[in-house]
Amino acid sequence: MSFLNATQKMAADFVREEDGAQIVEYGMIIGAVSLVLIALLSGLGGTGGAFTTMVGKVKTCLGGGACT
Repeated sequence: MSFLNATQKMAADFVREEDGAQIVEYGMIIGAVSLVLIALLSGLGGTGGAFTTMVGKVKTCLGGGACT
C-alpha cells in the first residue's frame, strides 16, 4: 500500500468516526441546561442576594466586560 493510499484510508476512517461527536453533543446539552438553571434560579436571590450578584458577574464576563 502506498503512502497516498494509506493517508486516504486514514482520512476516510477519521470522517466515519463518530465517537467524538457524542462528547460534543453532551457538552452542548449540559451547557444549555446550565443556562436555563441560571436563568430560573436568578429570580430566587432577590435584589441583593449572593446568587443574583454572581449571575450579574457571569453576565458581565460573558458580555465582554471585566471578569472579577
